[in-house]
Amino acid sequence: MASPFPAGNSGGEPSSGEESAGPEEEARALAEQFERAAERLPGLMQAASREQLLYLYARYKQVKFGNCNTPKPSFFDFEGKQKWEAWKALGDSSPHQAMQEYIATVKKLDPSWNPQTPEKSGKEGKTGFGGPVVSSLYQEETIRALLHWACDRGHKELVSVLLQHAANVNSQDDEGQTALHYASACEFFDIVELLLKSGADPTLLDQEGCLPEEVTDCKAITSMLQQHTVGKT
Repeated sequence: MASPFPAGNSGGEPSSGEESAGPEEEARALAEQFERAAERLPGLMQAASREQLLYLYARYKQVKFGNCNTPKPSFFDFEGKQKWEAWKALGDSSPHQAMQEYIATVKKLDPSWNPQTPEKSGKEGKTGFGGPVVSSLYQEETIRALLHWACDRGHKELVSVLLQHAANVNSQDDEGQTALHYASACEFFDIVELLLKSGADPTLLDQEGCLPEEVTDCKAITSMLQQHTVGKT
């Protein structure tokens, strides 16, 4: 799995101007570059392979949550199982290494991107969806993938931007899962609420016959979905 990706210390190390900085400053600089890489990724979804997305997902989770300590998803949750296995495979990898590898992979996807350069201010830089990037997103499959990815990662602002740019809130992936399934399974209450307000249908089943309310352990989300389901029937 290593061959499609650059070495862990490629692109993620502080620039030469920062070599004399102390460990704390270097760590802060690396964390800032990592956040910039995470902001850049949505605009590169078309260029990324499934393997690269799983690679990035695992490292993002390692940075944000540490070692994988969640139960393995059920056999029938193929998407969740792949993500879990990618994260679990990192073992005790340090967040520092995970950030370096994440930055290096984003750099590989966009060689012109500079991790040391802050994003532009204003609407375009804030969301990563300005100008020509927005224009290129008017392809149903790309928007669906981005919407589901944003719901899975908890990026509420990105979800809002996608919905404003005509994303189909009820679009289903190859396993029949909707944005509500993703947001519910990952227990992002505010995103579930946003999706419902945007017309998401809580009665849509995935290929395993599960409603969004059946893929979450969060009682507050389940209750909210059930209330909206009653309104649909």
